[in-house]
Amino acid sequence: MVQQVTNGIKISVKTKFEGMSNQNRRLLFTFSYEITIENQSNASVQLMSRHWKIFDSLKSLEIVEGEGVIGKKPVLAPKKSYTYSSYCNLTSPTGAMKGFFNMINFTNTNRFKVNIPSFQLTVPAVLN
Repeated sequence: MVQQVTNGIKISVKTKFEGMSNQNRRLLFTFSYEITIENQSNASVQLMSRHWKIFDSLKSLEIVEGEGVIGKKPVLAPKKSYTYSSYCNLTSPTGAMKGFFNMINFTNTNRFKVNIPSFQLTVPAVLN
């Protein structure tokens, strides 16, 4: 698990290799990841959008941006957390992801970024 705190918001990431599949005659490696967003600040905040950089050792860098996460824009009161799961397909057995969430502070209406720490996506057999 990797963790990072930015502006009082703690991001924790767990990853898991889910297996391989063939799509359009291409071998894909599927990884799931679970993100926990914990509000350690004294203000309520809302996640508005996400920005991902996906690194695949056999492909060029992929940028993914969009509103919310998995179709939601969660509001987190102080000391509350939100967890969601998603997945990523790579064309190689090794890669990584990192990015940030755009958030808004309800107390002062300031918008701010929360870093998502870089995390590895590696097939366990590659590590042996």
